[in-house]
Amino acid sequence: MRNIIFDFGGVLVDLDRKRCIDAFTRIGAGAIAGYVDECRQEDLFHDLEVGNTGIGQFCDAVRRACPGCSATDDAICEAWNALLAGIPKRRLDKLSELKQAYRLVLLSNTNPIHWRKAAADYFTQGGLTVGDYFETAYLSYEMHLLKPGEEIFRRVLDESGMAAGDTLFIDDSAANCAAASALGIATLHAVRPDEWLNRL
Repeated sequence: MRNIIFDFGGVLVDLDRKRCIDAFTRIGAGAIAGYVDECRQEDLFHDLEVGNTGIGQFCDAVRRACPGCSATDDAICEAWNALLAGIPKRRLDKLSELKQAYRLVLLSNTNPIHWRKAAADYFTQGGLTVGDYFETAYLSYEMHLLKPGEEIFRRVLDESGMAAGDTLFIDDSAANCAAASALGIATLHAVRPDEWLNRL
């Protein structure tokens, strides 16, 4: 194994759905809490993650979906970012260790609101940046593709020059792991956030 592709949410960053639901409820956007609670990737959240809409359009869609919500764009972004609960130092330390022996890239179904928060606050411990951990961050909203679609995995392999047979993919989604496995990529289905720490 020469290469490792990491998922982001649920593998590196902890998620707190209750905190996010509470945050949306506080700003009068409780009507969309179901999307967060059920991890639904559709409608306004899907469009943001696949790059079909921008942050302003997403915030407008939240207000339209929640009659009576007059929250600012910043308040809506803050509520959506409440889903992210940080990356423990032990995981960042493990990434630094692994980078000495493997090529590491990140592949995430994410959106510009979450990614900007993560890049600014979570990968910067000790003055580092995302680039100190990963060669490249492949982000769904920039690629206009989503896991578990086959094309997103093919793009990562093609653009990185990684061979499927030399590559391990770590994700908390069984469907995403199955899609990667179908292309000959080895997979680790991380049911618990720290599971991969003990297996690499």
